[in-house]
Amino acid sequence: MPGRRDLLKATPFASLWSSRSADRPPNVILMIADDLGHGDPGCYGSTLLTPNLDTLATEGVKFNHYVSANPVCSPSRASVLTGRYPTRMGVDRVLFPNDAVGLPQTETTIARMLKPMGYRTQCIGKWHLGDQPQFMPINHGFDDFYGVPYSGDMYPLPLMHNLDVLERPTRTIYLTRKFTEQAVQFLSTVRNSPFFLYMAYTAPHIPLWVNEDWRGKSLHGLYGDTVAEMDWSVGQVLQTLKANGLDNNTMVIFTSDHGPWYQGSPGELKGRKGETWEGGVRVPFLARFPGHIPAGLTVNGTASALDLLPTIAGLTSAPLPGLPVDGIDIWSMMSGAQDAIDRDAILYFDNNHLQCIRFGRWKLHVARYNSPPWGPEPVGGRWNLPLMKPELYDLTADPTESSNVACDNPKVVSDMLARAKDLLNSFPNSVVNDWRDTNALSVVETPDGAPPVKGDPPSQGNA
Repeated sequence: MPGRRDLLKATPFASLWSSRSADRPPNVILMIADDLGHGDPGCYGSTLLTPNLDTLATEGVKFNHYVSANPVCSPSRASVLTGRYPTRMGVDRVLFPNDAVGLPQTETTIARMLKPMGYRTQCIGKWHLGDQPQFMPINHGFDDFYGVPYSGDMYPLPLMHNLDVLERPTRTIYLTRKFTEQAVQFLSTVRNSPFFLYMAYTAPHIPLWVNEDWRGKSLHGLYGDTVAEMDWSVGQVLQTLKANGLDNNTMVIFTSDHGPWYQGSPGELKGRKGETWEGGVRVPFLARFPGHIPAGLTVNGTASALDLLPTIAGLTSAPLPGLPVDGIDIWSMMSGAQDAIDRDAILYFDNNHLQCIRFGRWKLHVARYNSPPWGPEPVGGRWNLPLMKPELYDLTADPTESSNVACDNPKVVSDMLARAKDLLNSFPNSVVNDWRDTNALSVVETPDGAPPVKGDPPSQGNA
C-alpha cells in the first residue's frame, strides 16, 4: 500500500503543501462537542441551525463513518488525545470529581507530541480526564488550560485557569461564550509560531444551558438554541483565523465525543450514548484545510477517533509516541486521495468489556454489557449478558442494524472473532480476562456446520 507522502504527491494539493511546509508547519485546531449526535448538524440532514458546521462541510470534508472509541465521555476523550484504546490506559469509565485515577503520565497526548516541534499548545473547555493536578492539561503537554475539569452535570463545577480556580461553581450559561473569547484571544497572539488548539465544548450535554442572547433563537427549543450557540462559536474561530492571516495554514477539525444522550439525534442510526449500537458511537466528523482538503468532499470509508493523533503526526512530521498507537493515518481519505483505507478491525468497548468488532462494512456484536439509563430495570438485577451467539450486521445494506445476518456469513463471523483475538493479545490482563468471561457465557458458531463451541479466549496480554 502506498504511504501517505506518496499519496499526497498524487493529489493536486501536494504542490501547495510542499511550498508551505518548508516555511512553517501547519496549525491544528481540534474542536469536540459533548454528546452531539450524528444526525444533529444540518450537513448530516438535520433541521437544526448549524450554518458554520455546514460551511466546514462545503469547504472541506465530511465523513459518514467516523466512530468514537467509546460511547461515554472520559474514555472517548482519552482516545482522541492519545490514539490509543482507553482500556489500555485504565481510563475505561466516566471519571468523577476527586477520582484518584486519570490520564496516566505515561501517555503521550497530541499536545505533548507537538511541543518538541515548536508548537504552542492550548486547551480550552472540558477536560474530564482527571481533576487531580498530575492529570490536568498542563501536565499533559498543554502550555495553558482554561476551562472545566469535568462534565457540566457534576457539581460544583469550577472554572479554572491552569490549576487555579476562577469560579466555583461557574455560571454555566456563559461557558460557550467564555470559551470562545479565550479561543479568539489565543488565536490573536500566535501569528509567529505553529499552534495546536484543543477546544472541547461542554455543549450540548445536559443539563442544557444557553446564554440569553441565544435563548429562543433557533426555533428548535433549548437543545436547538444550545447547538446554535456552539455553531456560532465555531464561526467565531473561523473568522478569527481569517482576520489574523492564519486561515490557509490551519487545519480545523470538528467532531463529537460520542452519540447523543436524552436529547439530540443519532439520525437513522440505532442507539444513543452509553450503547455500542452505531448511534452511540458514530458521530459527525468535519475537517477544513484550504488548499489541502478539497471542498465538498464526502468520505464513506471507516475512520476512528483513534486516527487523529497518527494523522496529525503525519501532517506535522512529528514522531509517533513510543507506546503502541491503535489508530492509522487517514490523511489520504481527508485529502481525497482515497475513499477508504485497508485497516484492521476496530474494537468497541464498554468499560473493559469488548462489545463489538467493526471491519469494513461488517459489524459483529459479541456482548451488550452497556445499558441505557432510560431502559427498564433488568430481571435479576443484572443488565444485558454476553450474547449467546454473535450478531452480524452489514452496515452498508443495513445501517440501522436491524437484520442479523450471522447465520448467512459464518466465515465472516469467524474471521472477525479471530481478528479480535489477535488484537486483544496486546491488551492488559484485565481486558483479556473480561473477554474470557464473555466467551465462557457465549457460543460461537463454526463456519463448517460443526456443533457450536465455546469461544476461544486469547492468551494473557500486556498494556
